[in-house]
Amino acid sequence: MDINHFSLKISVFHGYKTPEEGTLVGYGALMEAFGLPIPLPARLSLISTKKRQYETDHWQVLTSRHEPEDTLYKQLVFALKYEGINLLFFKKLFEKLSKEAITSLVQLEPLGQYSRKIWFLYEWLTGQTLDIQDLNKGNFVTLVDEDLQFALSISVNSSRHRIKNNLPGTVDFCPLIFKTPKLNNYIVENLSGKNNIFLNAIRKDVLQRASASLLLKDSKASFTIEGEVPTNTRATRWGKAIGQAGSKPLDKEELLRLQQIVIENSRFLKMGFRDEGGFVGEHDRTSGEPIPDHISAKWEDLEKLIDGILATYKIVEETGFNAVLAAAKIAFGFVFIHPYVDGNGRIHRYLIHHILTKMQFAQQGIIFPVSASILNHIDYYRIVLESFSHPLLDFIEWKTTKSNNVEVLNETIDYYRYFDATKQAEFLFDCVNDTIVNVIPTEVNYLQKYDAMKKYLDDIFQMPDKTVALLIRFLEQNNGKLSKRALEKEFSVLSEIEIKEIEENYISIFDN
Repeated sequence: MDINHFSLKISVFHGYKTPEEGTLVGYGALMEAFGLPIPLPARLSLISTKKRQYETDHWQVLTSRHEPEDTLYKQLVFALKYEGINLLFFKKLFEKLSKEAITSLVQLEPLGQYSRKIWFLYEWLTGQTLDIQDLNKGNFVTLVDEDLQFALSISVNSSRHRIKNNLPGTVDFCPLIFKTPKLNNYIVENLSGKNNIFLNAIRKDVLQRASASLLLKDSKASFTIEGEVPTNTRATRWGKAIGQAGSKPLDKEELLRLQQIVIENSRFLKMGFRDEGGFVGEHDRTSGEPIPDHISAKWEDLEKLIDGILATYKIVEETGFNAVLAAAKIAFGFVFIHPYVDGNGRIHRYLIHHILTKMQFAQQGIIFPVSASILNHIDYYRIVLESFSHPLLDFIEWKTTKSNNVEVLNETIDYYRYFDATKQAEFLFDCVNDTIVNVIPTEVNYLQKYDAMKKYLDDIFQMPDKTVALLIRFLEQNNGKLSKRALEKEFSVLSEIEIKEIEENYISIFDN
């Protein structure tokens, strides 16, 4: 393939208007030049004609002194230096170039750090070895630039390339996360410590009751997100499973066990990992043909992808990777792969519970009801899911099967193992923060007020617990007033003065 010109003068690119007219460089320019079948990176690089440097949602604008020479090698150097590592880009680029072309490319500056990074990535991603002698001199260079992206704190040396491999994953599953101001601030804030300080200040009996209540609330929220209204028995059963998160090893057998708990009636679907295509979306009402919002990974790739997820989880757990970032990579990776016919969403959210508990972000035995927060931010959740799924639809070739399912025709495995998980990580951190700041304190606060109201009713009326619960529920449902029906039936023994006093105490306690 003979391409000699890469940078582009643009004012609009693939529907994105640039903040000013400039020159597209780096990954965006190379993707366009080679016609690589991959979604656009979240942020592209533009060289300003006005000598200005700034960032917007979709653009990194740099000055002319940053502009690379318009060669493949220099554009790749620019991309690695200023845009981080894009594994999906490199995998697709290496498929376009011959082995000889890659060999020539990395020998332009044989000891240069970026040459060595490209060389390492080629051999790591393709499993093929270039006809180049092992290096026997030069300092070891860290592969992932930790100023740009999150990496493992413990790296593995590759003596052949003099590279420290700090990629947070394996070749079979390695989403990357960019360091953004939001993520950096959350990590500095130490939400786990903040949560534990709050929990340690609460009486044990209140905490145990709050945990039990939040467990059921989180279970119901997870079903509600899927558009289901479970019975109390089914919600309790799934809540019990959530309560065990972090206590069992995470392996294929555990994932299959969880699906069996989630699916109450399996008569109409095949349990276990899919042996057919899968999608999320609707069917055309007239023809019955699929209208996908998301297309699942090919069933033929599931074993490799699930093995990759589990191996990557083991690596991030053992190397002290941030727990919330780990949960984002693993849990969202799982739901994007969509390995089951049904039950994927609830198990995806279970994985968040498991990882936060196992990596000691949340105290074991204390439910961390992140699904409740996700339900509170359901529109944002859909946007985050669609930010992966919708761009991918343009690169998946499929046809309708006889059963009105989808059959994927091209190779798609790399899309599910080398995605940018930054948006998912920011969303999950927002939900974790909301859980700590709002969801858990709201439940604890309610129980403390409930106890205060119960003590008052016990002291004055000696009401049994069941009657107290009924009275408080009636007051909650009617804005602090007992309904005419309640006064005529369950609480007909109360005088008008007593009723007034109860209502005033309720308002005083619960509105304070």
